[in-house]
Amino acid sequence: MKYVGLNYSIVEAKDAVVSALDHGFLYGMGLFETFRTYGGAPFLLQRHLKRLAYGCAQLGIPFEPDEALLLKWIREVMDRSQLEEAYIRYTVTAGEDILGLPAGEYKQPSHLLYIKELPLHPESLYSEGKGLQLLKQRRNTPEGPVRLKSLHYMNNILAKRELAGYGSAKSGAEGLMLTERGEIAEGIVSNVFFVSKNKLCTPDIGTGILPGITREIVIELAAEAGLRVEEGYYTWEQLQSADEVFLTNSVQEIVPVTALWDENKAAGISGGRCGRYTGQLMTLYRERTVLAK
Repeated sequence: MKYVGLNYSIVEAKDAVVSALDHGFLYGMGLFETFRTYGGAPFLLQRHLKRLAYGCAQLGIPFEPDEALLLKWIREVMDRSQLEEAYIRYTVTAGEDILGLPAGEYKQPSHLLYIKELPLHPESLYSEGKGLQLLKQRRNTPEGPVRLKSLHYMNNILAKRELAGYGSAKSGAEGLMLTERGEIAEGIVSNVFFVSKNKLCTPDIGTGILPGITREIVIELAAEAGLRVEEGYYTWEQLQSADEVFLTNSVQEIVPVTALWDENKAAGISGGRCGRYTGQLMTLYRERTVLAK
């Protein structure tokens, strides 16, 4: 990544700096959205900006979504980087403030665009799926009433380091965190779904998970696939007995899970292939991306 967007300008990555007094650096007071393009256009940008605006309001960071301005800035960074398709991370930090904990609102946030080439995933990922590794690292509770996509990422990094110690990581498995009560929460970078007897189940927001944008879309699409949706509190054992399991995030879309790993033992799911309902949801989701181009 040679260029970074900084406060609506474009600078070389080596020159992209924020103040040592930025509260994003000092206290993790900042948020980000990760999304991708289809046909060069960011997908579901309005939804990402809505979530970002909600989070900024909770943190006292002034933020007024300007979709047209952001689209122009994204296009400029993509053009400078000579990218047709891109992985995009848009970050808003609290900006400079006192060394200490402020009680008031922030005044001047920093805006950053990190844009890189869209990672290519083999089509076999969507037919043969990946593994899901049960982790000992528990999902921490949100700092506020609902988890924000904030700069507090130590929990995820610790989970990623644990995952690296398992044999399943060599085949690209995702790690699964449970809550302190032992309920299914979410993956390190994904939301989790499973299908059981024509019912689509996913952990409730009350488990402390991030309310993912792709998760939101999948819930909306479920009826078209003939599934009723239940958001609830589930155990690892329920996941093991599911008919199908899949993961969602904004870059990889919908990814089947075909093996569940506990320590270094694996149990197959859905015959080691993408399940029927997972495939239907994948098709419906991709139809949305085509319409958005």
